[in-house]
Amino acid sequence: MSSLQRIEPGPRMSEATIHGNTVYLAGQIGREGDDIQTQARTALAEVDRVLALAGTSKSRILQATVWLADMADFAAMNQVWDAWIDPQNPPPRATGEARLAAAGLKFEVIIVAAI
Repeated sequence: MSSLQRIEPGPRMSEATIHGNTVYLAGQIGREGDDIQTQARTALAEVDRVLALAGTSKSRILQATVWLADMADFAAMNQVWDAWIDPQNPPPRATGEARLAAAGLKFEVIIVAAI
């Protein structure tokens, strides 16, 4: 049986869980009220930070799921995404529209990566 390792566990959730050679990140968000590109940059910087804590990087992403509060932000978000990804290892990604946890949130990303 594989062991589990929690990264930055808190009272409600952990930032990530490592199981075997895979790390599952919690949804990463920006700061409420910032524009879509700033929120995306902030959230993706958190992805980089948490992946580093797990001993991996964005070049090892297995799957990404992006949630936007408004699909009208799709093109602006993609500008940030395209500048952030490892161009040699672009991950599979799905993007959908959803009501996020707070009214001022525009972007959330969920990442699964190999270690």
